[in-house]
Amino acid sequence: MSKKVLFVCMGNICRSPSAEAIMKKLVVEKKLSDVIEVDSAGTIDYHEGESADKRMMRHAAERGYHLDSVARQFNPKNDFTNFDYIVTLDDDNFRDIQDLDYTNQFKHKLFKMNQFCKKYRIDAIPDPYYKGAEGFEEVLDLLEDSTNGLLKKILSDIERPDI
Repeated sequence: MSKKVLFVCMGNICRSPSAEAIMKKLVVEKKLSDVIEVDSAGTIDYHEGESADKRMMRHAAERGYHLDSVARQFNPKNDFTNFDYIVTLDDDNFRDIQDLDYTNQFKHKLFKMNQFCKKYRIDAIPDPYYKGAEGFEEVLDLLEDSTNGLLKKILSDIERPDI
């Protein structure tokens, strides 16, 4: 049984494509590519069709991550049904996605990335766009921590298919 994960931030050019790349690398390293699929999206369409932010790509590449996704907007008609885990990077994006689920039919699929952090106590994954190099490095640190926590949850859920 395959599980599908969708990471969601605002523009889909910094945080969510980084989370996608980190998770994809983890999935490959753990030989789980046939079990876990990963994608990312944004709550707005402002950057739709663009590559990830060049600064984020550079910082991620220094850690061995390849950000190859193309920005797209979250599609409620397809994404709610196609993904098992819809993981938002901050509270605003969580509320935006939650608001698109008018009937609360998919609330069991919605998560906040910070809830999977083990080393850090944070309220959200901060947007690095205006923070310089330190902001991008901080986001990568937080995402490395939280993707490991998320992977543990997914593997636990797979072992208990009744979930």
